[in-house]
Amino acid sequence: MSSEDVDPFREAVAGTATVHETTVEEFAETLESAIEPPAVGTPLPFEGVSLAETAVETDFSPGELQWAATGVTPARIGIGEYGTVTLPSDDAGTELVSLYTPRHVAVLPASGIEPDMKAAYERLSSEFAEGAQTQVLATGPSATADMGTLIQGVHGPHEVHILVLEDR
Repeated sequence: MSSEDVDPFREAVAGTATVHETTVEEFAETLESAIEPPAVGTPLPFEGVSLAETAVETDFSPGELQWAATGVTPARIGIGEYGTVTLPSDDAGTELVSLYTPRHVAVLPASGIEPDMKAAYERLSSEFAEGAQTQVLATGPSATADMGTLIQGVHGPHEVHILVLEDR
């Protein structure tokens, strides 16, 4: 992973999320530093990394999700221009794990970082053509200004960490 790929993304994320760069070999240790137990997560589709050897529970009930402090999910695309990640919807409930816990940890492959929204839309378009149905675009903690003042974490995570996983 080169810093020229990650730096613009990290700069766009600044102030809304924490970026951790990691390798396959250091993944479990980096993940442990980003989670607050109890943690739940959905399977990660990246070669060489798994939640199996971590403190993240992957076989959880709706009640365990409700009481979890951290949710760990894969992210498909990072949008450097905005510091946004896309989260696929799937049968594992990835989007629920990213929305219901106070802390969300998204695992993003470095090769998934696109420079801008146009490039991200092109990539999403081809993923939808291949059968993907929906993706959530998430930019930092949830926020609302419905009542005038901006408040974060009202209807979603209060804190977001993004683990950028070096590609092999």
